[in-house]
Amino acid sequence: MKSSLILAATIAAVTISTGSNAARDYIEVVGSSTVFPFSTVVAETFGKNTGKPTPKIESTGTGGGMKLFCKGDGIDTPDMTNASRRIKSSEFELCIKNGVTDITEVLVGFDGIAFANAIEGPSFSFTLRDIYLALAAKIPGEAYQSALDGTIIDNPFTHWNQINTSLPAVKIKVLGPPPTSGTRDALQELAIEGGCKTYPAMKEMKKSDSSEYKKLCRGVREDGAYVEMGENDNLIISKLIKDKNAIGVFGFSFLDQNGDKVKGSSIGAAAITFESIANGDYPVSRPLYFYVKNSHRGVINGLDGFIAEFVKEETFGEEGYLADKGLIPSPADVRSGFTQDALNATKLAL
Repeated sequence: MKSSLILAATIAAVTISTGSNAARDYIEVVGSSTVFPFSTVVAETFGKNTGKPTPKIESTGTGGGMKLFCKGDGIDTPDMTNASRRIKSSEFELCIKNGVTDITEVLVGFDGIAFANAIEGPSFSFTLRDIYLALAAKIPGEAYQSALDGTIIDNPFTHWNQINTSLPAVKIKVLGPPPTSGTRDALQELAIEGGCKTYPAMKEMKKSDSSEYKKLCRGVREDGAYVEMGENDNLIISKLIKDKNAIGVFGFSFLDQNGDKVKGSSIGAAAITFESIANGDYPVSRPLYFYVKNSHRGVINGLDGFIAEFVKEETFGEEGYLADKGLIPSPADVRSGFTQDALNATKLAL
């Protein structure tokens, strides 16, 4: 029996090594640009404390990370992927199709979507409807002219004060992530769709024609008002410093780290703060995850140790060092459950 187990483990290791000339001596992580700074800090701490190679963390965006992670099971594929949303069923199915059948899911914590501009620029206080009317490709005609009630029109707004007279009279220019980003998913689903649903007719459409509803309530305009900036949040910050009227969209943790350069806008009655995200007052927040390829445990040097470092209370707990970097910890009982999942390699089932 013992020899059979050894043989099985040897076969598994050989199988995982397929597609690479030599086993990697470092951990490879891809995925979300929002989780990237947290994962990087954990990687640096792990490398410093253990003397093992510091894990390689790459910011590819959530969608891009899932494609790389689910590409296959060999060691020429990533061991982990970070995500600023939960894995989609279509991504899970892609993993299964390509032989990635044993995955562990870990909720890292929460983050808010910041709408920020240069400190020297005007101050903004948005509603979800303001964001929808600024960024949606098409809007209800009544939002522009009462005579157009009952129609859907191309977005005609060019300046913020045309949408809401309390907003600054500056041109609408929003710098944000591309479609491969989990931040973009959250922007569309929480902010743009959130504002769309404030119109009763659009809310009714969800019941009668969900496909058209999704198209109208999540579609982003492509006329220059929204500018895709890739997965590099540092690039957005540099652009905001140069254009003080522009708004940038990125995670709260990045806003927190660049508070000497940019300021966050409030949404509704809530300013974006650690506390407002944690207690649910800030309406545009989302969960952060990482996913582990369990077949790489015991094969990739240090992978189990890196995972253990990530889920320590001293790391992602309420007093952990990731909270100092802007992570909003999940409740204690939730953290405990995911810690056990991470350490025990609990298999994800959707």
